[in-house]
Amino acid sequence: QVRLVESGGGLVQPGGSLRLSCATSISGFRTVAMAWYRQAPGKQRELVARMSPTGITRYADSVKGRFTISRDNAKRAVYLQMNSLKPEDTAVYYCNVPTVTGAPAENWGLGTQVTVSS
Repeated sequence: QVRLVESGGGLVQPGGSLRLSCATSISGFRTVAMAWYRQAPGKQRELVARMSPTGITRYADSVKGRFTISRDNAKRAVYLQMNSLKPEDTAVYYCNVPTVTGAPAENWGLGTQVTVSS
């Protein structure tokens, strides 16, 4: 069973930055797309960033220009650099393997809480 372990969340002021990490146990990591999702209180989980095995990235309009997804195939890890954070970015952030439709292919990890507040 694939393990996904997210870390790096915390409390940050508006305008601040955080870098999230996701360690995986995916044996064919370099051949799969990876994505970051988030779920805010009372809202559905949404896909915010994805990266193909070849490095092509796509972002939700709400984070475009502020968030950057990256990956380290040797470490089987994916990262999310979040800059210019806003209160509306407050959510639990999760990584997963996205299908073509964006739906997650694996079971969810525990996620990491990001709170943007002054």
